[in-house]
Amino acid sequence: MPVSARALFDWHERSGAFDRLTPAWMPVELRHREGGIRDGARVTIALPMGPIALPWTLGHTGYRAGEEFRDIQIRGPFRRWEHIHRMEPVSEHASMLDDRITFALPVPPFGDLVAGWYTRRELARLLQWRHTLTRNDLDRHARFAARGSRTIAITGASGMVGSALAPFLTTGGHTVRTIGRGSSSTVRWDPARGQLEVASLDGVDAVVHLAGENVGARWTAARRRAIVDSRLQGTRLIAESIAKMPRKPEVLVSASAIGIYGSRGDEWLNESSALGDDFLAEVGQQWEAATAPAREAGVRVVHLRTGVVLAAGGGALGKMLLPFQLGAGGVLGNGCQWMSWISREDLIGAIHHAIQTPTLAGAVNAVAPAPVTNREFTKTLGRVLHRPTIAPVPAFVLRAIFGEMAEGTVLASQRVRPTVLEGSGFSFLHRTLEDALRFELGRP
Repeated sequence: MPVSARALFDWHERSGAFDRLTPAWMPVELRHREGGIRDGARVTIALPMGPIALPWTLGHTGYRAGEEFRDIQIRGPFRRWEHIHRMEPVSEHASMLDDRITFALPVPPFGDLVAGWYTRRELARLLQWRHTLTRNDLDRHARFAARGSRTIAITGASGMVGSALAPFLTTGGHTVRTIGRGSSSTVRWDPARGQLEVASLDGVDAVVHLAGENVGARWTAARRRAIVDSRLQGTRLIAESIAKMPRKPEVLVSASAIGIYGSRGDEWLNESSALGDDFLAEVGQQWEAATAPAREAGVRVVHLRTGVVLAAGGGALGKMLLPFQLGAGGVLGNGCQWMSWISREDLIGAIHHAIQTPTLAGAVNAVAPAPVTNREFTKTLGRVLHRPTIAPVPAFVLRAIFGEMAEGTVLASQRVRPTVLEGSGFSFLHRTLEDALRFELGRP
């Protein structure tokens, strides 16, 4: 690992480490947690096993600050379980992360040949993913270590992106305040009523605005209003509120989307390209314009124009997984439409980069450098999952089911370059679609 053993240990001890190390492709339900990783702390999770979920309670022991901690099974599906997490120094700025797991299964010896092999394979897969993620996170935080810890407020913190962004930031030593309607939110707001607890934003260095209605359903008149209102009301409320603050945040990173360009066939698009004139393009333009009060008050504003976000637990990929795993995946329409995608990990990194880069402002395309056609996406996902892709969905079927939404999303063609993002020094973890899918789905 590219940090000292102490820094590596501290990363594991900070709030959010458990969430960060739980992959979307191996979902568990957190039922109860007491303490962190010190002796006596406990966590109870539910492990999905087909149609049922098995409760599993682990206790922490063997805590040695900067060196080691252990978790052991108190009750659960194993006969015995112990996981030793050891951080060993290599040099002043490098360390070794050593994970050692011993377990025994509640099966007869002959059953252990199969069940034990499967368990060891899945644990190796999990640890490889965890080690890669940990190294990537430490690298990204190290690049901006000189800027110190920041206080960052997030809307949409429970969504597909926000739920990964928040623990990424806290394990990096930053403080996160969540903006939401629920009682667990640090900052309460109600955009429809124009209410925001501005006093709770005092001392915030950055605001990341991710909240917005999902566009992935048939666009009825009511759905259209919800899509527009959820973006404009929330964005305007955030921008106007921080513009009035005596001590304003340094930056507002506000979500946008490449739908702002409209459907453009094979044309290459970057941040200076003309904007579209369909429904999503017009929504995007109003969405970005709603940040004007913050920009006019001297706050640096970044419009993160996001492409298709790849994550196993949600979004477009999450919806595709089941039919593809059943061998029922196939191209959409003629398959020639361009898909500009980004892995969730790279989107999190782009948000962090936008917060920490003082020269970055305005429109920023948050897409990987290598867009693909829908046909290529389909073949690649099938290859990663080891499944055939022989069940195409004709365009007329998509139009019949989803109406205009199909034209504006799954059949739209947007071939987008991340010109500004790469020009500002951002480094992608996943530059190719196959790399992104293998990581996001835990398929090394």
